[in-house]
Amino acid sequence: MHRLSLHIQDGMAETRLAGYLGVFFLGADPFVYFYLSNGNDPLSFKALNKGSPIIKPTKGTGGVRDPTIIPGGGNEAGKKWYIIGTDLNIGKYPTSDPRHTGSPSNIRIRYAYTSDFKTFTTPQTLIDKSPTNIIDLTILPLNGTNPNSQSFLRFMKDETRKTVFVEVSDTGLFGTWTRPGGDSAVIQSSVEGPAAYWDNTVPGKVHLLLDFYGADGYRPYESGNPKSNGGWTASNRNSFPKNLRHGSVLPVDGGRYEALRSRWG
Repeated sequence: MHRLSLHIQDGMAETRLAGYLGVFFLGADPFVYFYLSNGNDPLSFKALNKGSPIIKPTKGTGGVRDPTIIPGGGNEAGKKWYIIGTDLNIGKYPTSDPRHTGSPSNIRIRYAYTSDFKTFTTPQTLIDKSPTNIIDLTILPLNGTNPNSQSFLRFMKDETRKTVFVEVSDTGLFGTWTRPGGDSAVIQSSVEGPAAYWDNTVPGKVHLLLDFYGADGYRPYESGNPKSNGGWTASNRNSFPKNLRHGSVLPVDGGRYEALRSRWG
C-alpha cells in the first residue's frame, strides 16, 4: 500500500499520554484488529475485543489490509478518527481499455487532499525515484506540537531492493529530502510496512515496526537518533505479539486509553 500517515506526537515526552493503540491486520486474516499497550510500555500489547476483529469490511472483496488510523483535523480534531485500508483487489481493467494498459512504469507515491474522505483533489506525485519502486510510506513529524514546524521523517520501502530506509526534511513535506548515509543506506533488508511512533516517556526515542513478511510479521526496532539510517537496534520482543502485519500505532491519553479498554477490553 502507498500509505501516508501523519503521527501527531513529537519527540517531547508528555505526561498526559497513557499508552498506545495499535491498528493492524493479521497474516491470515485481512480484517482490522485493535491492540492496546500495557500502559506506556511501547513494546507490550494485548489484543482487544477478545482477539476478534474490530472491523470486517462488507464492501469490495470483504477484506482489508494495511490499516492506518488517522486523526481528524479542523472541527474533528480530538473527536473523530478515520481508519484507511487497502481492499484486497484495488481495481480491474480489461485489456481493451487504452487508458490503463501499456508498458508498466515504476511504482510511485501519490497524494490527494480531502476534507470528508468522499471527495478528493486530483492525485499528484509525491515521491518518484524511477526506476526504483517505492511503497509503504509513513511520515513522522519531528515536532508535532509546533504547527509551524517544517521538520519531518519519512520511512518507506524500496520495493526493488526489498529494504526500508528513512529520509529527513527540514523544509516541509514538499521541501528537500535527504537520505542520511547516502543512497545505499538502509535500516533493514527483507522487510516492509514501516510503522513509526514516538516513545511516550523517553524524549527523542522512536519505535519502528518492520514487517518480516517472510516470517512472523512485525518486529520492533528503536533508535534515539531517528534522523539516521544507522543505529537502529532490535527491541525486546518478549511481550510483543507475533503475526501482526502492516498497520499503525497511535499515542493515546488516559481518557481514551480507559475508553478503549472499557469498550473492547
